[in-house]
Amino acid sequence: MKIVIEFYRTRDADDAHAVVARETVEVDLDGAIAAARLLARTLELPQHPDSMMITDANGKMHYSGIIGSEAVNEGRQ
Repeated sequence: MKIVIEFYRTRDADDAHAVVARETVEVDLDGAIAAARLLARTLELPQHPDSMMITDANGKMHYSGIIGSEAVNEGRQ
């Protein structure tokens, strides 16, 4: 399955977010979450992302969460 992973920074004052990077991978949903966490640590990005969102090729969101936190603001659709 083609999955799109967006890494972004969130501004606390108004919850605005800016996309830092976008990667496309071929993997199942469970593998995408693991791949996203790995990519967040290993990609050379202009800024360190604090959140991520995983969508399928059609744009349907399957996962959104704060990077490095298992319990806060995570949700699977």
